[in-house]
Amino acid sequence: MNPRPRALIAWSSGKDSAWALHVVRRAGEYDVVGALTTVTDAFARVSIHGAREELLTAQLEAAELPATIVRIPYPCPNEIYEREMAAAMAQAQARSDGITHVIFGDLFLEDVRAYRESRLAPTGIVPVFPLWRMPTDGLARDMIAAGVEARLVCVDLKRLANGFAGRRFDAALLADLPTGVDPCGENGEFHSFVAAGPMLRRAIPVTVGETVERDGLAYADFMPV
Repeated sequence: MNPRPRALIAWSSGKDSAWALHVVRRAGEYDVVGALTTVTDAFARVSIHGAREELLTAQLEAAELPATIVRIPYPCPNEIYEREMAAAMAQAQARSDGITHVIFGDLFLEDVRAYRESRLAPTGIVPVFPLWRMPTDGLARDMIAAGVEARLVCVDLKRLANGFAGRRFDAALLADLPTGVDPCGENGEFHSFVAAGPMLRRAIPVTVGETVERDGLAYADFMPV
């Protein structure tokens, strides 16, 4: 019997990458052997999402995924980001366990998918999009029904009020989202941190600290309990 292809998952610490891991594990087509996460060194936080690196560590331990951390500066010009990601892909290819695929939690943004495909094409590593084109309203509700416990760690203040930062990703939140805001935040309206769910073997207790506004975004500071 041929071994399953070995894959890394692009792990943002949020619900979509976590759910992609759940879907892929349930299907059994790939052997997910690690998580690839970008961390902004100046803050020691997951890039864009803003979750503390210590929470990321606890999360990946609960997901039983070895971490591959790509460290970038703040601010980070795109050429530096692409250089560091290319180095991470080269290291993945050089691994003895033979990484051949990277799994992404993208939902419907064609330009994002095309960018990922174009960057991976020269490497021979194949991108996988297990959630692609799933209707986001139903997807959001499926996550909640399956026991995913997530909180909004970052919100775009052009689309959502400051008070949404720190809120639970639940049915009440979905009901309160303004018209035009995607239920999964796929257009960047919000980002999340997953504290529990079927992809984690244990919950990660967190407490919500202050909310800080920076660069047009509101970040809720989650801390381990």
